[in-house]
Amino acid sequence: MSPFGIQLINGFKETDLELEDKNSFQALKQLGAIEEVNGLWKLKSLFRVGQLYVNKEGKGFVEAQTKEQKDLVVEAQDMGEANPGDDVVVKRVIARRGRASAKVQLVIRKAHVYLIVYTNRNESDVFEILDLKTGLPTHAKMEGMDLKAFKLGTVMKVDSESEEVLEIFGELSEPMVDEKISLALYKRANEFDEDCVTQAKEVEQEVTKSEHPTRVDLTDLDFCTIDPVTAKDFDDAIYFDLKNYTLYVAIADVSHYVEYFSPIDSEAKRRGFTTYFPHKSFPMLPRELSENICSLKPHVDRLAFVAKIELDRDSLLPIKEEFFEAIIHSKRRFNYDEIDKIIENQGAEVEKEHEKRILDYLLPLQKITQRLRKRRLKNGFDFRSEEIKLSIDKNHELKGTAIETGTPSHSLIEECMLLANQASAKRFEYGIFRIHTPPQLSKLEELLEDLATIGLFVKDYEDSPTLIRAIQKEAEKMGIAPEVDSMIIKSLKQASYSANNEGHFGLGFSHYSHFTSPIRRYSDLILHRLIKADLKADEEQNEYLLRNIEPLCQRVSELERESTKAEWDFRDRKLARWAEKRIGQEFKAHVVEVGENAKAVLVDEVEGVTVNLRGENVMLFDEIIVRIESVSIAMAKIQGEFVAKCNKEITEL
Repeated sequence: MSPFGIQLINGFKETDLELEDKNSFQALKQLGAIEEVNGLWKLKSLFRVGQLYVNKEGKGFVEAQTKEQKDLVVEAQDMGEANPGDDVVVKRVIARRGRASAKVQLVIRKAHVYLIVYTNRNESDVFEILDLKTGLPTHAKMEGMDLKAFKLGTVMKVDSESEEVLEIFGELSEPMVDEKISLALYKRANEFDEDCVTQAKEVEQEVTKSEHPTRVDLTDLDFCTIDPVTAKDFDDAIYFDLKNYTLYVAIADVSHYVEYFSPIDSEAKRRGFTTYFPHKSFPMLPRELSENICSLKPHVDRLAFVAKIELDRDSLLPIKEEFFEAIIHSKRRFNYDEIDKIIENQGAEVEKEHEKRILDYLLPLQKITQRLRKRRLKNGFDFRSEEIKLSIDKNHELKGTAIETGTPSHSLIEECMLLANQASAKRFEYGIFRIHTPPQLSKLEELLEDLATIGLFVKDYEDSPTLIRAIQKEAEKMGIAPEVDSMIIKSLKQASYSANNEGHFGLGFSHYSHFTSPIRRYSDLILHRLIKADLKADEEQNEYLLRNIEPLCQRVSELERESTKAEWDFRDRKLARWAEKRIGQEFKAHVVEVGENAKAVLVDEVEGVTVNLRGENVMLFDEIIVRIESVSIAMAKIQGEFVAKCNKEITEL
């Protein structure tokens, strides 16, 4: 459901609307589909909003939104200009017998505004335009130009309605085209509009204490930041008062600089998240903000929104949690490698006085976070997921890969951020929560059936959590814990944002939200605004935020998925280009999926290369020899041919 669709159900003020929804609003008024009740516009009872689903027979459906409603059938002749996947407003047809029916009145959001296509000649040497996402033939035209004149493999952006070419990206043979493809496929933006950049440049370049007399002055505290060595924006800084067992988590005060409805705010809401490719980030905020005045750089004053959490010395449970606006002055910027080394030798090589002062609290804090993690994992889960990092050369070719695993420094920061995220979620009964609902037991039992084929059995379990732990325990014994954890993760529901608290199953938390990264996540910016409205008793702002919180949660959940898909797509394109140069070569691989969609991951210096198999008679986690048979650069897919099984038992993997 689109955010505007949720507004139509819940009610909204005209001033709440996004720019892209205003034409639909006016059209619905003219259709007589909405009415104003108690100051809020809502759909009339004869109308419904929802996504249009179309079955193989060409019959459409709009799903019910409540238990009292029934799904509405939309016959082919009643779909108007709507296409499968579009969000539509329909009007119920009362007179028809049989199933409740409806007719499309308006498309409020198209599923596909544009397509990414490329030129090709098929096996019969016939010229065609192929949809890059599906591989199916489609249409495109360009005024005054015969598309056959372009080099084969030319990639274009095409308007899905008019079929007009909007932009030419380049050629599939050029590695630099991957960036444009991945961004466009998942509607990710690159450059900022001029009004955004202009506004960002007008923001102050330094913090002057005298201009912020109401803020708590924490500049004397020895805050530090701990981030990847390549980081350019620093969302969070920490300080631990060892005497009072009080943790300060200072977060970049983005909401101070990004005003409601400003060009920067509108663009941040449209992007939702910073998207990270191996060689470049595509930020949610203009770099003039994200990498400068908002970034908690060392040795300069910065505005921060602080979570102050006092812990019980014995249980480590929070005794007191408070939030306030402050000014901090970070004394040191550490990277993860530095902190790991310091933890390993307990700071023996640190000589600078201000660094010693930081370590006086940081090393004890690391011990505390170890205890916090141990307690957390009694209810939550530790999934051994290995993140593969790609390195790209100046020609946009793959240089190599590395596996990034969690280290003590990562865990130290993570547990501090988790405390702040929990504290922020406890403030509200209705707001913005990061939720992860429990999996269906039946889903996990299906996984258990798959694992039984390789000799992993679990008999005694009561519910989903106990079954997951039992599976992990058996996988650990068999030496296949990371592989099985990956399968468990796939069987779980995705985490998302919700206006209602449903807890976080994976972390084992009853209350959880995202507070700690407003530079790169719009969800956190929303939460900061909610907390500030609450602290200042700003009823008008609070009412606006809560009236629109459901569509905002829907928006950021969708944008998060799109951003993640773009990152995965770019990775797959680089791995496909690597594989294309190795067609005909044989590799060891281990099977990660079986059946019709069998897949194997190559065992090579380059990590994470997944090859599709043609459903050969292989078992889960078999070690096999595969030959790279073909590669589709357009669809970023690698096809492999099964050659032979390796002589290794599963327990020897």
